[in-house]
This record gives sequence, structure tokens and C-alpha cells, in this order.
Amino acid sequence: MGSIFRSEDMTLCQLFLSSEAAYNCVSELGEVGLVQFRDLNPDVNAFQRKFVHEVRRCDEMERKLRYLETEMKKDNVPILDNGENPEAPQPREMIDLEATFEKLENEMKEVNSNAETLKKNSLELTELKHVLMTTQLFFDEHEVQSTMNIEQRDSEPSTSITQNLLPAEEGKGPVQLGFVAGVTPRERMPMFERMLWRVCRGNVFVRRADIQQPLEDPITGEEVYKTVFIIFFQGEQLKTKVKKICEGCRATMYPCPEASAERKEMAQGVKGRLDDLTTVLSQTTDHRRRVLAAAAKHLRTWFIKVRKIKAIYHTLNMLNLDVTNKCLIAECWIPTSDLGVIQDALRKGTERSGSSVQPILNRMKTHLKPPTFHRTNKFTSGFQNLIDAYGVATYREVNPALYTTTTFPFLFAVMFGDAGHGLLMLSFAAWMVIREKALIAAKMSGEIWNIFFGGRYIILLMSCFSIYTGIIYNDVFSKSFNIFGSSWHINSNATVHNLEHWEELTLDPADREDYSGKPYPFGFDPMWQIAVNKIAFQNSYKMKISIIIGVIHMIFGVVVSLYNHTFFRNYISLIFEFIPQLIFLIGMFGWLCIMVFIKWIMYGAGPEFSEEHGPFCAPSVLITFINMVLLKRDKEDPDTPCKVYMFEGQYTFQLVLLVLCIICVPLMLLPKPLILRALHNKRRIHHNQQVIAMNGELGGEATTSGHGEDEEEFEFSEVFIEQAIHTIEFVLGSVSHTASYLRLWALSLAHAQLSEVLWNMVMKIGLSQSSYTGSIMLYLIFAAWAALTISILVLMEGLSAFLHTLRLHWVEFQSKFYKGEGYAFTPLTFKQIVNGDEEEA
Repeated sequence: MGSIFRSEDMTLCQLFLSSEAAYNCVSELGEVGLVQFRDLNPDVNAFQRKFVHEVRRCDEMERKLRYLETEMKKDNVPILDNGENPEAPQPREMIDLEATFEKLENEMKEVNSNAETLKKNSLELTELKHVLMTTQLFFDEHEVQSTMNIEQRDSEPSTSITQNLLPAEEGKGPVQLGFVAGVTPRERMPMFERMLWRVCRGNVFVRRADIQQPLEDPITGEEVYKTVFIIFFQGEQLKTKVKKICEGCRATMYPCPEASAERKEMAQGVKGRLDDLTTVLSQTTDHRRRVLAAAAKHLRTWFIKVRKIKAIYHTLNMLNLDVTNKCLIAECWIPTSDLGVIQDALRKGTERSGSSVQPILNRMKTHLKPPTFHRTNKFTSGFQNLIDAYGVATYREVNPALYTTTTFPFLFAVMFGDAGHGLLMLSFAAWMVIREKALIAAKMSGEIWNIFFGGRYIILLMSCFSIYTGIIYNDVFSKSFNIFGSSWHINSNATVHNLEHWEELTLDPADREDYSGKPYPFGFDPMWQIAVNKIAFQNSYKMKISIIIGVIHMIFGVVVSLYNHTFFRNYISLIFEFIPQLIFLIGMFGWLCIMVFIKWIMYGAGPEFSEEHGPFCAPSVLITFINMVLLKRDKEDPDTPCKVYMFEGQYTFQLVLLVLCIICVPLMLLPKPLILRALHNKRRIHHNQQVIAMNGELGGEATTSGHGEDEEEFEFSEVFIEQAIHTIEFVLGSVSHTASYLRLWALSLAHAQLSEVLWNMVMKIGLSQSSYTGSIMLYLIFAAWAALTISILVLMEGLSAFLHTLRLHWVEFQSKFYKGEGYAFTPLTFKQIVNGDEEEA
């Protein structure tokens, strides 16, 4: 409780460690995670520090482990995570780790190189197999065609023998054509054919056949679709051109015998070699998987060990060496309540190292600003993150996170008041909370998921408060529940026929035939849901309640500042800031809220209220407040029984309040700078008197060093301007901040209206169907309504209400007492390393 209310008391300590025990002591401090080391070598380059060589060795080991991890992910090898937290290895064990990682990396590189070579050879043989098959099919088709032509010539003697042969010149024998066969990617084939046509001027004949099965690229591992081609040409000149075009278009050419027997023999040889390659490649893949599976059992442990070593040496680089190089000197921030724990950790580290020299831990007096440290748990950490996003609390300043655990979900629920939508949020939050350990162990990635899961307890509270406010508003998916029985009795003898006219129903509390005079036991009466004047009634209530909640929230913020003033013994601010601010806020806007309650109590509709306290005589609170500020006094109308003011002497009382509020403004502005200047002058006179006395004792040798520095630290003009800014900000901010809380009313109205529109325009259509097909349509309409409800009303409206609630806390509430000018406590801790975070604390 104390740590969440106010940050931990921190102590700056000086730590002396012997060289042989320093590593183990820092390791134990990292396991404890409660020591923040100061860098005592800020001017020394990172590459010139003592342990830079060890840090580089750790970087190299980490690179090798990442390489192994990448290979495991490629082969979908599961990495074992048994939650083990190994201790940081001793420095001498680094050599064994380096040798192990070097051996694994070299073995993997060799296996990958062999596998790549085998895959490349397999790809070439596969392509050659398809080339031989396609070529054989083409020539077989040609032989069949030639046989048919010969039979046709035998039946028709007058036909020329040469006209059915391959292209030939007239009067000469058949032309001998050469051919080239190969493989090219399928998407390049059209370009390849155009290039052959244009360069060879149409003097080549191309035959193509697509390979149906995709082939694996040995380098990238991607699947590639390829095409086999056969190019026929005449003469050596065309042969040279065709080969150059193939090389330029990155087409792979393969040797293909002209004789059919040789092609078949070559195909048999290729098939045998492919079978052998497949066997060897399978064995290589199995060996690779066995190596990776063996390494995967220890990979997480290796990562933790290497990162712990790296974090230790990185910390040791922040320490100073004494002149003998036998002792390391450190300065560190430690929570005062944990000094005993730190002493035990240092003692344990010394025992592990076997050193006989015990470490020395001295507390130091310092004027340095300590870091801010709040102890949090899984429940409060989400709320603390919201506050730290605005600014880390100044050291020992009151922490708003304690109050935010209640006010944040409550203000959210005022804007998100729907019990049905709150129930949807509750089910999601409860699922994350109940399955918390399983979800953490699953280590699900994704930034959006991490945000939701980190704020699971915030969502849980917001949903519970939303259900509560939804019951107050009697709003469940824009519908109301009549749990306790309505206080309105509209046409108790009504039948189904005249229920249609209820859409024009207007509720009047003065009509006691319809209204019993007893309010609904809890929340809004369900009859308001079908009333025409529902929005007017609810708007009036929600607008006033928003102002009341906002003023109470701001007054509470001013009251919290009292704890800061008393703790830091800043009695000047207590008298001339806290008291005037409280009087101003209560005198102006607190009185506004009180008038609302007076109006609710004194005025109403019904026989129990007199005519002068009837609904038509109730004065406007806003007009009364404006007249109070403008010193305007309205005159009563003698023709009506209504009175301008709610009670006798209200004008005089308001005048006194206004005068007090006006007096508070110069009290906030002037006294504090003047008092601070007077105190500074008094200290300066006292300092001068001490200097004169020392000069008399030492014969004039004393100097006034330090006086100039003190004088520079206090500038009256700067202090006065800063105080003026704070005063103006508070006075004007009180008005704007009060108006800012009207967003509670505005978003509540918008959420309720959107929910009602969605019901009437979507769900009501399905429920109004009376046919059999309407029952089927209802399923589809319900699915659309549910999807729109979750996506728009729960997610989008929920995010909007969350952001508005965050603004109300950051600006309207925290500005009253919270400075947020501190810096976070960042100790050396191995917790993030064990949890899998790559960045050391």
C-alpha cells in the first residue's frame, strides 16, 4: 500500500567489490533485480571500456544462437521451454559455450551447403529428365506422323515424296535441322519466344511443354513453375544465336542425344542418379533435423545464459577501477527497505566466487535526484502504466495510480453505461484472467494482443462498472428490464390494440393517476424507455450528474495535493496554493453542485410540493450561476408565486462566496514569490555574516565562493512568472475542466442512441417477421446485429470512452497535484531475460 501510494524510499550506496568476486556479486544482484547502477564512466567510449572484449564475445555467441533459431523455425522444429532459470555461468565457462556454438554453427553451415548442392544437382537432373521425356514425346509424335504420311503417299502415287518432309528447297533433298533443348521459368517463356522470333527472323521452330509439378529453388526454397522448350534451327550461325539468346534469357540448356535409343539410355541413367540423390538428400535432411532437435532442447537455456553474461559485463563496464586494479567501485540506487536483501545477495556472490574479501556497501548522502520506484503486481501494473505514460512521478510524490484503480473504470462506465455491452467485455476479460497462466506460457505475439492482455484487469473492472451503470440507466442492449415493477400505471386496462399508441407516450410526474409518486427502487424506471420525453429527462439527469462527478473529482485532486505539501514540508504552498485553490473551487463550482441538489430536493411535481416549489417555478441553476458571477440580481415578478432564489439570503451568500473566490486569486499569485524572495535574501545576509566572521578569524583568507551559485539558483522574475502561469492556469482551467466533464454526458448519450438505432434498424426487422422465412432471416439478421454490436458499440465506442477517460485523468485530475517530473527506477534484472525479452534491463 505504501509503495503504490508513494514511491519507495531510495538510498544511494557506494559498493566496493574485489576483482575476483565482482562478476558473481553482480550476477546475484541481477537475480534480485533491486539495484540500479550509475555509470561512473560517462565520458569513456563504449569501445574503450575494460570488458568490451567480453561483451563482443557475448554478441558473437548471441548471433550464432539466433542463426540456429532461424534454422529451427525454417524446419518447424519446436523449441523446448520448460521455464528453467539457469544461473549465470562462470567466466571460464564462456570458452565451452563458444566451442559448442562454433561446432553447431559450422556443422549446420556444412549440412546446409551439402543440402544446397544436392538440391541443385537434383533440380538439374529433374529438369534434364523432363527435357528427355518431352523430347522423346515430340519425336515419337513426329514418327507417328511420318508413318501416316508414308502410307498416304503409297495410296496416292502422284504425290511428291519431298513435300511432306521438313522444310526443303525445291529440287533438293530434305534439310537436316539441329535442335537445342532446355528449361526456363514459365513467366519468361513469352519474352523468350519473342526474342527468338525477332533475332532469328522467324527461321526457328519452337516447341514447348509446361512442367506441371512445381520445382523447388535450392537457394530460396521457393516453388518455381518451369517450361521445357525445344528449338529447331538450320546452320551453325543460327545455332550460335539461339545459344546466346538462351544464355541472355537465363534459360538452362541440357544435352539431348538425337538418337532415340541414346535418349532412353540417358533417361534411365538420370532416373538412377535421381533415386540415389533423393536417398542422400533424405538422409541429409534427417541428420539436419536431428542436429536442430538436439540443439532446440537447450536453445532457450543458452540464450538466457549468454544474455545474463552480457548484462553482467555491461554492468561491470559502468564501474570504476581503483589504482591497484584489484577493486571495482560502484554507485547504485537501492530501495532502503531492501538493503538487507542486497547484503545477502552480495554475501552469496562472494561465497560462489571463493573470494575471502567481503564486499563493502556504504550509504551515501547526496543531493542527486533519486529514481521513482513503485512496487506493482499483475493487478496494479496496468494502471501504473497508464500513469507512467503521462509522466513518471517525481520522487516520493503521491502516485495517482492508487486512486485510478477506482476512478478510471467508474468514469469509463458513466460513458459506457450498458449492462449488455459490459457483459460482453466482462466475458472477454474474465477469459483472459482465468486462463492467465496458459496465455502467458503460450507467448502469443502481436502488439494489439499484448495491449489487451496487459490491461486485462483494467478491462475487467471497466466491464463490472459498466454493468453497474447499465443497471442504473436500466439499459441492456438499448432495452429496459422491469425487475421491481414500474411506478407508472399507464392505461392499466389497455388492450393489445391501443398499445400501438404508446409510441406517443409522454410521462408527466405531476399526473398522479399515471404515476404512483414512489420512485423506482434502483435506477431508471423502465417506462422511460418508451416515453417520447425520455431523452429530455435523461439528458437533464446525466448533464447534472456529469458536472457533480467532475467537480468532486477535481476537488479530490486538490485535496490529494495536501499530502504532497505536508510530506515535503512545503507549508508556503499549503497556505498560499492549497487553501486558496480549495476555496475557489468549492466556492464557485462546489456551490453550483450544491444548487443542483437543493433544486432536486426543494422542487418537484406533485401534490406534496407547493405552487412556489412546483416544476414551473424551479429556477435555472445555470442562469443563477451566471448571474452570480456577473453580480446581476433578478427581480421577482409579483404576478407569479415563483421566487427568483431558492432560499432567503441566497444573493448575499453568493456575493460572499464570489468575494472569497476573487480574494483567492491574488493569494495564489503574490505571496509565494515574495516570501521565497524574502527567505532567499535572509539566507544571503546570513551567508555574508558567516563570511565576514571567517575573514576576521582567518585574516581575510576566506572567500565568498558559492554565494554566486546560490544567487543564480533563485531568479525572482522566473519564480513570479511561473507562479502567474500556474494561477492563470488553475483559474481558467477550473472553468474549462468543469465543462470538460460534460463529455461524460455526451458520450453516454451517443452510446445509448447508437445502441437504440442499431436495434431499431437491424434487430427489430428480424423480430418483426412473422413468416417461416422470417425465422431463417432472423438468424442472419442476428449475426449482422451481433457483429455490428461488437465492432462498433463495444470496440470502437469502448476505445473512444477509454481515451476520453484517460484525458480526464491526465488533464483534469492529475493537473491538480501531479507533476510527473521524475525518472523510472531501472534496476539490473534478469527477469526480462528469463521471460524471453531480448533487451536487458
